[in-house]
Amino acid sequence: MTFGLIRECKNPPDHRAVLSPAACQIVKKRFPKAHFLVESSSVRDFSDQEYREAGISVVEDMSGCDVLLGVKEVPIESLIPNKKYFFFSHTIKKQPYNRDLLRAILNKNIEFYDHEVITNPSGNRLVAFGRYAGIVGAYNGLRAFGLKTSSYDLPKAGTLSDQEALIDELRKLELPPIKVLLTGRGRVGSGAQEILDGMGMQKATVQDYLSKQFPHPVYCQIDASFYNKRKDGTRGSKEDFIAHPERYESNFFRFAKVTDLYLAGHFYGDGAPYLITRDDARHPDFKIRVIADISCDIDGPVAPTIRASTIADPIYGYNPHTERETHFLESEAIAVMAVDNLPAELPRDASEGFGAAFVKSVIPAFFNGDKDGILERARMTRQGKLTPRYAYLQDYVDGK
Repeated sequence: MTFGLIRECKNPPDHRAVLSPAACQIVKKRFPKAHFLVESSSVRDFSDQEYREAGISVVEDMSGCDVLLGVKEVPIESLIPNKKYFFFSHTIKKQPYNRDLLRAILNKNIEFYDHEVITNPSGNRLVAFGRYAGIVGAYNGLRAFGLKTSSYDLPKAGTLSDQEALIDELRKLELPPIKVLLTGRGRVGSGAQEILDGMGMQKATVQDYLSKQFPHPVYCQIDASFYNKRKDGTRGSKEDFIAHPERYESNFFRFAKVTDLYLAGHFYGDGAPYLITRDDARHPDFKIRVIADISCDIDGPVAPTIRASTIADPIYGYNPHTERETHFLESEAIAVMAVDNLPAELPRDASEGFGAAFVKSVIPAFFNGDKDGILERARMTRQGKLTPRYAYLQDYVDGK
C-alpha cells in the first residue's frame, strides 16, 4: 500500500505534515508493505531533502498513491478522483464555506476520512492538534497582554523553534501580579497549562482566585462545572450538563470581575450557555482586557470573538460599547487573539506529535483489517455517497 503526503495548498500556507520523515521510517519498519511518496513542497517545515535522506521518494505526481494524507482542506481543483483522502475538511458541523468541497469529494468518487472524526469505540478522538493549539494560544495570549499594556514585547511564536523556546522567552518576563483564567481541561487546556506551568506561574484554587489578591501572577484552570450552574439552583453534574445544557445558565461573570487575561480553551456544545455575552463585556465590573480565544467559536460563547484572526495579524480589538471591531490598543478595546490555526506556528512540534498519534492509532488499521473500526468510523464518503454515519450531512450537501 502506498501512502502519499500531499503538498499543503491552502492560503495562507500551512507548514505542517501528517507524518515527519522519522514517522515514515517507523511505519516502514513496522509494516513492510507500507510505501511512501512525498509531494514536493517549498513550504513544508520538513524539507524535501529530509524525506530523501530518510529513504522516502519525493515526487510531483501523486496519482500512484492509494491513500493521500494532508492536514488542511485540499483545493477542489487539486483533488484526484477515485482516491482515498485524509485531511481536516471542516464540514461535519455543516460549515457553509466548505459545502462545495464536500460536494466535490462526492462527485469525484473520493473515499474520504476526516481527521476530526478518527475516534475509538467510546467516541474519543485519537489524532488532533489541540495540545499544540493550547501551547501556542497561551503564549500568544501572554504576548497580546504585553502589547495591550505596553509592558513587554515577545517575539511571535512562529519565529521560535519549538515549545521550549516559547517557555524560555516567557521565563524572561517579570509580569505584574495579574490573574490569568484558563477554561478547559482537554487537549487544548492541557497544552495551555503546560505553558503556564513551564514558565513558573503559580496555580490558584478557585476560591483563592476569586477572593484573594496575590503579589505575583497566578492562574486558575476551570471546567464547565465552575462556569455554569443549574437554573433551578440544584446541584448539577457533568453528565446532566451534557445531556441537558438548556437547564443551565452561565456562572462565568464572577471570574470576569477578577481576571486580567482570559485563555479560552474549552469545548462549546450546541445549546450550552454563553460564557461572555455582549452585555457582560460592557458591564462596569468586567475586568478582562485580553482574551486569547484558542477555541475560536465565532460570534458565540465569547462575545468579543467576532472573527478569526491570522498568524500574520493575530490581534484585533473589540469595543464593548459599539460592539464593533477597533484597534486593540484603543483604551476601550478588549484585545482579542483568535487565530484559528495556532498549531501552524509550531509546525515541527505539532507535526511530530500528530504523526506519533497517527502512526499508533490509524496506520495499523490498514494492515489488521480495521479490527477496531477506526477507519469505518472516520469514513465519511464512499462510492460517491455519504456513509450512513454521516447521512445527516445530506441536506447540507443539497444546499437545504
